[in-house]
Amino acid sequence: MLWLLTITNLVKRRGNQEILSGVSFKARPGRVTGFLGPNGAGKSSTLRILLGLDRATSGSALIDGVPFAELQNPLATVGAALDGFGAHRMRTGRAHLRWIARAAGLSRTRVEEVLEIVGLTNAAGKRVGNYSLGMGRRLGMAAALLGDPKILVLDEPVNGLDPEGIRWIRTFFRDRAESGKTVLLSSHLMGELAETVDDVVIINHGKVVADGTLEEVIGNHSKLEEAFFALTSKNVGAVV
Repeated sequence: MLWLLTITNLVKRRGNQEILSGVSFKARPGRVTGFLGPNGAGKSSTLRILLGLDRATSGSALIDGVPFAELQNPLATVGAALDGFGAHRMRTGRAHLRWIARAAGLSRTRVEEVLEIVGLTNAAGKRVGNYSLGMGRRLGMAAALLGDPKILVLDEPVNGLDPEGIRWIRTFFRDRAESGKTVLLSSHLMGELAETVDDVVIINHGKVVADGTLEEVIGNHSKLEEAFFALTSKNVGAVV
């Protein structure tokens, strides 16, 4: 199965503290997978290891069967937006994307295409320091899409977006999945997530406490939020 994300027995320790304790799950092509957990549960650590930004103590995080560092064409394989949009405040949105595109050997035409896709064409000439939170999220999405990747990995993609933007991004994710691509997203907005995802992985205290289809994870609860709190409130305190 192509473009599969596979996390297997992932362990991460910092000193005497175990951040991740045998995390395992998959994000499949043609599906939108939601990755949930309380603050400090281990979501960011998992995603950073997956994207080659941190090292695991043991276990593996593979993209189409290989670690991120071994991908032949990373930007065309996986697009990611974590921890904000990473642009210099004095650069314009367009200049930021052109810088990334030039480093990856992509054309300026592709920059204009992704600006149009995310609805930033009219704001592309403004300095990033003047962007709202929602505009910053759109810029991060544009950067993730530059290589037209088979996989998207996104953290809080709808944070700061207005209702129109949220509706757009929901449709965008569904279209990506229906075209056979893989989408893994982390969000605290569970009501919105429930409108978007096919599968759900919930992590708590560095361990996966639920992994299945949206319907399976909700189970006998009335909605995803209730299932989430039931699964994560059994233990007090989270891994930092």
